[in-house]
Amino acid sequence: MKDNFLCHKLSEGVVEGEVLISQDDICYYLVDPATGNVIESGHDIEGQSVAQKILVFPGGKGSSVVQADGLFQLLMKKNAPKAMVIKNPETVLVTSGIIMEIAMVDKVEEQFYSSIKNGDIVRVDANNGEIAILRRK
Repeated sequence: MKDNFLCHKLSEGVVEGEVLISQDDICYYLVDPATGNVIESGHDIEGQSVAQKILVFPGGKGSSVVQADGLFQLLMKKNAPKAMVIKNPETVLVTSGIIMEIAMVDKVEEQFYSSIKNGDIVRVDANNGEIAILRRK
């Protein structure tokens, strides 16, 4: 099984961490800054924490203010994701990632999405456009 995947850098950074996969778009304003737990009712990762995770998700949702402020509040409490792997980036999230220095990539090889599971440990090297699965759960 392949362990290394190409991707496209949106915001620079090199980090390692545990994968958390969301099938739903994320609104960072509906994530508790004190815990990093998703508090949006009915969200597929409701009750799970994005804190210090490699968050894999389709895209953001909500207005620019709630996205940027929600992510900023998480960052201030040290509960922001370490990196974001996003399928459908939009301007607010990309700009927020750059300003807040959170590694962010898109255009990951499609096989990546069928290869990873929650709890896997990966290395996101946005600077060189690579994601490596270091340890499978």
